[in-house]
Amino acid sequence: MMVIVFRVDSSIQIGSGHLMRCLTLAGQLQKKSNANIIFICRNLEGNLSNLVKTHGYKLILLPAVDIFVSKLDGYAKWLTVSQDYDAYETMQQLKDLSPVDYIVVDSYAIDKKWEIQIRPYVNKIMVIDDLANRKHDCDILLDQNFYLDNDIRYIGMVPQKCKMLLGPRYALLRDEFHQVKNKMRIRDGSIKNILIFFGGSDLTNETMKALKAIALLRNKDITVNVITGENNSHNNEIEKYCTQYDNIHYYCQVDNMAEFMNEADIAIGAGGTTTWERCFLGLPAIVIAVAENQVKICEDCAKEGFIIYLGYYIEVNYVDIYQYLGCLNKASLSKINKRCLSEKMGNIAMNNV
Repeated sequence: MMVIVFRVDSSIQIGSGHLMRCLTLAGQLQKKSNANIIFICRNLEGNLSNLVKTHGYKLILLPAVDIFVSKLDGYAKWLTVSQDYDAYETMQQLKDLSPVDYIVVDSYAIDKKWEIQIRPYVNKIMVIDDLANRKHDCDILLDQNFYLDNDIRYIGMVPQKCKMLLGPRYALLRDEFHQVKNKMRIRDGSIKNILIFFGGSDLTNETMKALKAIALLRNKDITVNVITGENNSHNNEIEKYCTQYDNIHYYCQVDNMAEFMNEADIAIGAGGTTTWERCFLGLPAIVIAVAENQVKICEDCAKEGFIIYLGYYIEVNYVDIYQYLGCLNKASLSKINKRCLSEKMGNIAMNNV
């Protein structure tokens, strides 16, 4: 039986996106190969590693370590330890799992330095990335995002033999989205239902910005569904705010996101993995980049008419959102809907990894 190991983390700081897309890929791989799937995750604050067990996969938790954090910068802090230390601990686990056919790595804090050390313990290395800001020693690289310069972003970053899986055609979408796609409703451009979702953590509380913007509309005929993750530190505030309005409904950690998206006429959210979920279902969206790595994705998608991009979160306030909502009409929303479902973006998730 093929053995496939995932090295991925989740936490309050990292969010849940990396883990969720790895779980999606794990499900696809298990269906195809009936592989033995194992996840190696570090026990970070606010992690959602319990979802690994919920999906039926083996979970190996690396211990939390805080002695390195003060010496780390940037994305390296997400790992909470040095790459050498993490590679050593991972190697100890891989020895017991040998032979390992594939290790799938999804971490902005890991690069060629880590991968070279792991190489003797695995047959092949697959990297999931979207930064294109560091070198990798991998056999397969997956970047599911849309970029106008996709063909050149990884030149010099990976070995020549590396198989490149680039663009939304390789987007890792859960089965629920494919099921809903088969019964996707036709939108006429009117706004009767708004979905607000800014990811699992929403550290900067963009959700409240969106809620305050909608309050300015003073339209009780619009149904508003607000979804947060269980790690959102603002959940109490958000839930309390929603209870003031009969037409605003609050949900936490749902497992039927595709259904909410299918019901919505427009979404307000971040520029992460959810972008491809929304586009796949033809859902127009007002988007705020909540992390630096989302900015270029959002800019390029906006240039092609797939989303309405307001900017980086520190540059956007609730009045900006309100003003854009007020400017929307049936024609503009229908145009975005058609662009998302057009040939250029309509091949989302058509090629399985």
